[in-house]
Amino acid sequence: MRRVVITGIGTINPVGHNLEEAWENIKNGVCGIDFTKQIDTTDFKVKVSGEVKDYDPANFLDKKEARKMDRYTQFGMIAAREAIKDSGIDIEKEDPFRCGTIVSSGIGGLITISDQTIRGYTKGYERISPFYIPMSISNMCAGEIAIDTGFKGVCECIVTACASGNNAIGESFHKIRDGYQDVMITGGAEGCICPMGVGGFTVMQALSTSQDPNRASIPFDAERGGFVMGEGAGILILEELEHAKARGAKIYGEIVGYGASCDAHHITAPDPTGAGAAGCMEMAIADAGIAKEEVGYINAHGTSTHLNDAGETKAIKAVFGDYAYKLMVSSTKSMTGHLMGAAAAIEAIFTTMALKDGFVPATINYKNPDPECDLDIVPNEGRQADIKYALSNSLGFGGHNAAVLFAKYED
Repeated sequence: MRRVVITGIGTINPVGHNLEEAWENIKNGVCGIDFTKQIDTTDFKVKVSGEVKDYDPANFLDKKEARKMDRYTQFGMIAAREAIKDSGIDIEKEDPFRCGTIVSSGIGGLITISDQTIRGYTKGYERISPFYIPMSISNMCAGEIAIDTGFKGVCECIVTACASGNNAIGESFHKIRDGYQDVMITGGAEGCICPMGVGGFTVMQALSTSQDPNRASIPFDAERGGFVMGEGAGILILEELEHAKARGAKIYGEIVGYGASCDAHHITAPDPTGAGAAGCMEMAIADAGIAKEEVGYINAHGTSTHLNDAGETKAIKAVFGDYAYKLMVSSTKSMTGHLMGAAAAIEAIFTTMALKDGFVPATINYKNPDPECDLDIVPNEGRQADIKYALSNSLGFGGHNAAVLFAKYED
């Protein structure tokens, strides 16, 4: 089977406007969660979120094109352009039908849907924006990126809630490994911090109501009480190894395994036994053909909800047995919040960089141990660690589970 490597990275998220800034802040344990500025939270129980800081689309995109994109698509386009530039790939020298795009979003254009629904209700539904439909549908970020790059291969958006980004990356990996494509743009984008988004998750009792930004997203902590909404995008350029080497591309890392499963348990709550999450980790490791003991780090889904963190801990123990206590398991959501459909994409970036730089990021703001979550969660400070393989987990509403296994690149 063909080897698949990562040759370009782009991101915009709560801890940075690009890869360099974001990774530096992750290594330093910077918390990107703060009081929400996009909406007036006076009448909301939830006061904090992981917003992209000082965001003005005009600083990244042409004003005319930005007006025709929902916020989530803007983020995806910004990250994709950074990733393409970073990769150095020249589409004019490629067969465009061998270059594909799979970029996911868990929710899509919720801000556009909300705004245009209000406009239709107050001014009449034939006075809404002519761009309402293309701005709101979840596949449009992938479509816009394909148009922008000229990639004419497969173009898809996999919507599996908070597992969406990992499914996009995993399926892109298989497209290249199995010979269908040579290059893939993949990842996820999300931008739904708006009254409907915050309100919807609040009434589900899914969000943290802490008014202290440093005690809101606290994965594996005994005082955790819900996740913090985040926004942004993460994009990876994947290539077949020999294709990348032939054009002299720099290589960040390698993808070697992918697994996907379903809890088949509940529409929002994860299976408390962790069986589904364990299954997809097992699949990813088997897909790579490595021993479980070769995995050195897991970037956990780690949302800061009671059921998720406890269930994921059980899943890791089920897969790794006693070796689970020798693994480093951290949640970068402690710094970024939960980017939902884009979460796995930025976590794939952080996992890749952890392998490349030999540095495992921390679970920050950890104070009170939970006996149910008794693994090594790399509390509060990151660590220098030379690791060869790392897993990144994502678990979504509907019972969707996806795990991607990354490797330190060795020629």
